[in-house]
Amino acid sequence: MDSKVETISRLAQWRIDTFGPSTYKRSDPFKMGIWNWILSIEKSRYMYFRLFPELSRVSKEQPPEARFVLRVTTTGTNRKPYISPIHERLLRTSDDFVWPIDTTFQGRFVIDVEFLDLKIYPLNGGEANPIWPSDGVMQSLATQSTLRCLSRMLFEGIHADVIINTADGTVRSHKAILSASSPVFHSMFLHNLREKESSTIDIEDMSTESCTALLSYLYGTIKQEDFWKHRLALLGTANKYDIADLKDACEESLLEDINTGNVLERLQEAWLYQLNKLKKGCLMYLFDFGKIYDIKDEISNFFRQADRELMVEMFQEVLTAWKPA
Repeated sequence: MDSKVETISRLAQWRIDTFGPSTYKRSDPFKMGIWNWILSIEKSRYMYFRLFPELSRVSKEQPPEARFVLRVTTTGTNRKPYISPIHERLLRTSDDFVWPIDTTFQGRFVIDVEFLDLKIYPLNGGEANPIWPSDGVMQSLATQSTLRCLSRMLFEGIHADVIINTADGTVRSHKAILSASSPVFHSMFLHNLREKESSTIDIEDMSTESCTALLSYLYGTIKQEDFWKHRLALLGTANKYDIADLKDACEESLLEDINTGNVLERLQEAWLYQLNKLKKGCLMYLFDFGKIYDIKDEISNFFRQADRELMVEMFQEVLTAWKPA
């Protein structure tokens, strides 16, 4: 059935095997954010593409304000893409967005919808609320009070008992917090190692700014923008010091915004740190969703430097994704 829409990260892809003699085709509903969405195509002199939320209580009470791009690509040898401008609008019905293309397609083609942002539009007016990512309140008042205390301990250095040497400076911390967060730190302070005797730790592969973001995470006070800015550095440190929850958080974050500009870097990180979900997501993006055709120059350079076992896995993905015309 060619009415099914596949989704990954913030990308939805609808593969049309054949339009046939009909002048209208509608996809199955697909999930993105809190809404179920539908794509439709209408053919006359032009091709008309529509995107709209499925009618439901959620879409009625919490209508989406979406920022998105559509891309239509033929699957033949030409693969000339038709790319829409970036659209940003409130979507309630199928009449709220129509994108016409002055052509009709023959054979197979693929429709991509990349959601750049999704917000919930308030029915009583006011500013729309984004659904990803958000600094929403997730803690109870008691937890917030505890976090305020931990924040003061970190930034005011209250009873700090360990110094961390970074690549470009020093920061102060607490052995108890570090030990509770990482079995590697715990072992340093438990046994008669240099770190225990000198009350210093060398993390010279991190900048002071990145290390501060690490400590903010461990003390429960990190801001979303700081996490996103330093997540690659945090991933390396989480792997080195066996901070499992931080490593998982970095993997989930890196999986959220895969695109053609970063997918090869993400794939390399996934291989280096054994992040199976991220690796699978990158390979799906490249092969199942056909984005490898958009980075032909970059992929050639990547193959010259990639690990041999990673190249074998990528070749296996090619064999799995490739289907004879």
